Amino acid sequence: MKITLIRKDNGSGKETLSVCDTAILFEKMKTETKSGHITALRNLIPELEGTYGQYEHIDKLPCIYSAVEYTRTKEGERKMKQYNGLVQLEVKHLAGLSEMEYVKRQAALLPQTFAAFCGSSGRSVKIWVRFALPDDRGLPVKESEAELFHVHAYWLAVKCYQPMFPFSIELKEPVLMQKCRMTLDDSPYYNPDAVPFCLEQPLVMPGEETFRERKQGEKNPLLRLEPCYESSRTFKKVFEAALNRAFQEMEDWRCGDDLQPLLVHLAEHCFKAGIPEEEAVRQTLIHYYREEDEQTIRLELHNLYQECKGFGKKSSLTREQEVAFLLEEFMNRRYEFRYNTVLDDLEYRQRDSIHFCFRPLDRRVRNSVSISALKEGISVWDRDVDRFLNSEYVPLYNPVEEYLYDTGRWDGKDRIRSLAGLVPCDNPHWRELFYRWFLSMVAHWRGLDRQHGNNTSPLLVGPQGFRKSTFCRILLPPELRFGYTDSLDFKSKQEAERYLGRFFLINIDEFDQISVTQQGFLKHLLQKPVANLRKPYGNTIREMRRYASFIGTSNQKDLLTDPSGSRRFICIEVTAPINTNVTINYRQLYAQAMEAIYKGERYWLDDEDEQILKQTNREFEQTSPLEQLFHCYLRPAEEGEEGSEWMTAMQILNYLQTKTRDKLAINKVAQFGRMLQQLNIPSYRSYRGTLYHLVKIG
Repeated sequence: MKITLIRKDNGSGKETLSVCDTAILFEKMKTETKSGHITALRNLIPELEGTYGQYEHIDKLPCIYSAVEYTRTKEGERKMKQYNGLVQLEVKHLAGLSEMEYVKRQAALLPQTFAAFCGSSGRSVKIWVRFALPDDRGLPVKESEAELFHVHAYWLAVKCYQPMFPFSIELKEPVLMQKCRMTLDDSPYYNPDAVPFCLEQPLVMPGEETFRERKQGEKNPLLRLEPCYESSRTFKKVFEAALNRAFQEMEDWRCGDDLQPLLVHLAEHCFKAGIPEEEAVRQTLIHYYREEDEQTIRLELHNLYQECKGFGKKSSLTREQEVAFLLEEFMNRRYEFRYNTVLDDLEYRQRDSIHFCFRPLDRRVRNSVSISALKEGISVWDRDVDRFLNSEYVPLYNPVEEYLYDTGRWDGKDRIRSLAGLVPCDNPHWRELFYRWFLSMVAHWRGLDRQHGNNTSPLLVGPQGFRKSTFCRILLPPELRFGYTDSLDFKSKQEAERYLGRFFLINIDEFDQISVTQQGFLKHLLQKPVANLRKPYGNTIREMRRYASFIGTSNQKDLLTDPSGSRRFICIEVTAPINTNVTINYRQLYAQAMEAIYKGERYWLDDEDEQILKQTNREFEQTSPLEQLFHCYLRPAEEGEEGSEWMTAMQILNYLQTKTRDKLAINKVAQFGRMLQQLNIPSYRSYRGTLYHLVKIG
């Protein structure tokens, strides 16, 4: 592994860059240089503390950049050559040699420690931790990917190493330019065979806690159960066991007696068993709905659960603080909230095992939540509830990322090409082109390419009743079908751009109805990686992440008006009705796509694919009246053919004008020239412009 050393001369400002093997670097660390700058620095540091002074020869000690091997461009600029996957941690303000040796020994206990050595100050320890991508995929190659990887790796390293030291790790911004000064350590720890931490390539910088992360962070496994029939049975069994324990402690209690004494014992056993309070209320109501009303049972169980948690002690909080804590506890106990980042809306479900689905949190639900809080004796206003719901206490939720995360392991069966095979056609390249497009759709859902959009779109062409639109709809699983639309309004450009971040798949139904001017805007939408929009009633313009991929249908074949843009469309003539009455294993379908992307398979069309598109799309291109007129009176000449002429585009237009009564548009000479180039007319450049080799046939 190569490490970069950079030394900058304070006098001239000249920067010297060198590269050194790690083994050689740690051998150099063991001995002081003849000039003794490191020793002089360590002796001077106690005098410099608390002042703005600096060691005068500090520039003689080069900076060591462990994360990246740098090189120079032709212009002399610094450029990343290779990412090393080394994260630097630093433990500072150590009292002496014994503490530094202790930190090095502790760091050496973990097999991921690549190196640990004393800092140039003589009072700190630098620890290099090794990271890599899983499955022997090495390290990120692009600098942008390396930056994301390094940030997440740094925070993981801090979490893993901090418990091992009684001293705090100095937290620093985890950038690729992390560095330390050349140092002196006669016994550095160096392990070139360190086992790297495996970390999946992150897509975004660390941000707010997501709904899944908060769910996984719950300590009680019963609270992590997803609402379903199985979890309901689990809760029922645990509750029945708790009820049996309560009966054993109350031998004389019989049905019809006062319920409160039983609830005291029941609540204690439910609490110890880890049954969520809301589920304990539901199970109790099922058993004793005749003995007591819901609100009384709810309040009694709530108070008993509060006592178990130790809330009965005298509080020193102010009234406002107490209400805030009570509101937070009430919200987390009774409901699950999440903020849907795609729909830009709040969603909720009640926290028990029978409410499966999240629903929009509209004004009626907010009012119901406020009333329920008041019934429990929490003195809150509507604004308090709204303040909680519109805060970071509600985790973020991205439905498409959560769905892809839960697809599971792929079983090895090719379902994507089989899905394409449902469309009967004569194009032998259809299955492979659809496969690449499908991978690109999923890759852009994951946000792997923020510089480009999924700019290729299948176009299904065939008669009415061939179930083309139905096929487009079944491409999305039922859980994500809210992200499908077939009503894109090209007249409202801002709304059309907003669709890029609101929908996962946009079907351009009746593609032939799009005018020539609108097709230009469509090409703009296809290639647009993000949309810069101002939200309704917002004050700033925000960059909105794009999710949308496009697909289209049409009953007419002459669809493409711009030959130069035909590579953006996969035009397929549907020869028979599509079999959409099939059962699709969506989890495995998308698991296949995730597996292919995970292994680095290509999800974009290469030059060979684009050439195939240009050839197969020619039968779907519109032939303009001018092109038809051209074919009636001119044809390409063969080399040395008698009677052939070399003509400019203007001369060709003048000749064709003599063959028709309609006035030809002379101002479109450049567009006519592009048409001639598309027809592969023999040509060459001259001082008069481009000359075309033609023969007059009429």
